[in-house]
Amino acid sequence: MRPEDILMPMPAGVCCKLGGFYIDPTRPVERAVITHAHSDHARAGHGAVLATQETLDLMRLRYGENFAGTTQSVSYGESLDLGGVNVTFYPAGHVLGSAQIAVKAYGLCIVASGDYKNVADPTCVPFELVPCDVFITEATFALPVFRHGDPLGEIAKLLHSVAVFPERAHLVGAYSLGKAQRVIALLRQSGHHAPIFLHGAMESITRYYESRGIALGELRAVRGASKEELAGTITLCPPSALTDIWARRFPDPVTTFASGWMRIRARARQHGVQLPLVISDHADWDGLTATIAATGAGEIWVTHGQEDALVHWCTTRGLKARPLDIVGYGEEDEDAATPVPADGSAEP
Repeated sequence: MRPEDILMPMPAGVCCKLGGFYIDPTRPVERAVITHAHSDHARAGHGAVLATQETLDLMRLRYGENFAGTTQSVSYGESLDLGGVNVTFYPAGHVLGSAQIAVKAYGLCIVASGDYKNVADPTCVPFELVPCDVFITEATFALPVFRHGDPLGEIAKLLHSVAVFPERAHLVGAYSLGKAQRVIALLRQSGHHAPIFLHGAMESITRYYESRGIALGELRAVRGASKEELAGTITLCPPSALTDIWARRFPDPVTTFASGWMRIRARARQHGVQLPLVISDHADWDGLTATIAATGAGEIWVTHGQEDALVHWCTTRGLKARPLDIVGYGEEDEDAATPVPADGSAEP
């Protein structure tokens, strides 16, 4: 039995014909197993969706109640039989509810990682290493230049800037699912207990995190706040809002962007970012290579990102490796799936 007889890369995503499902399909299918709720992995329109409860809840927030025909929640460590194939969910450490999917059949174990990181994050369950025969890994930051470093050190840069410029507002561009909540939690961990302001598009997901027991301290909506109130404060907003007319309400704002891409200074300049913060919810080069080695897998399938570099690293270490070349995965698309309050308050 070959791994391709259990999971097969296809235009719509990775397909398990034996079990009758796709993992993170890029187009509507009859049955989808979803690793996490970011819009490049979790799309609306499937007949049936299997995911963690948090992922299902977040998909409802982003797409509405009828995002799929039927849904079924699965807990971490829980195993299901789908057409004779054993499917188990394990924590991926990427965002709240994110999971790796272990597929077992005919004595082979294939783990689809989805997106993952193997560093501490107070807003989600830590990554759990799953030994396997084949590991399907992401490759978002699969180049040696991407070494993310200490996120608390990046937060210290932000707090230093707030202290140096108490009359200015600090706008932190961050993806609305996962990154924004992690930045808030890191700020609290670093001793910043002042109210933190939220762009309207951040509110519903952030409140959901709180409902799941993630402590984020005092949070306030930007709408209705005066320019004077916003001086010396920190506000979380979608990256696109940094250059939007919305930002004009803030007193002489310092623009920051929390992303692994901020390791590349040209990216920061391209976005007009004054204070880049290298904080990522993806594994960096060292995290990717260490995880691959630790799984014990003899075969590696690489998807969405710097596939060729990671495939080359694997082959130089005697591992069988291949790129999957599935179109549709990549950076989270804020505009495609950002919940907007019913009153339209996400806009000026």
